Amino acid sequence: MPAWNRQTHLGKSFDSSTGFQLPNGANRSPDASWISIERWDALTSTEQERFVPLCPDFVMELRSASDALAPLQAKLQEYLENGVQLGWLIDPQQQVVEIYRPSQAVEVLQTPIQLSGESVLPGFVLDLSTIF
Repeated sequence: MPAWNRQTHLGKSFDSSTGFQLPNGANRSPDASWISIERWDALTSTEQERFVPLCPDFVMELRSASDALAPLQAKLQEYLENGVQLGWLIDPQQQVVEIYRPSQAVEVLQTPIQLSGESVLPGFVLDLSTIF
């Protein structure tokens, strides 16, 4: 995602070291996330340096071998409730991806080859061949 973001200049991408304070007050650090440039530029420099006080437009969580699935699914639901527009839960052990979108049922894909950033990350495609 960082390379795509450098080419498009549509927003700011983040890794798991960036924290967000969601509208519900929870502090979360997704494995990968992205915020549109308009929303990022609306923040003060102080807000950009601390736990960012908003929910990202996009989040991705990668399930590790030691992660239980249910807490990760609950985390993605929490992101949805706080304004995320697209969320991916990638489970390499089961070779499954769950896609979270507002006002839609969770879409479950078995062994997908790639994922599209859809309208949230236009033109972004994640190749899953190295993960699955």
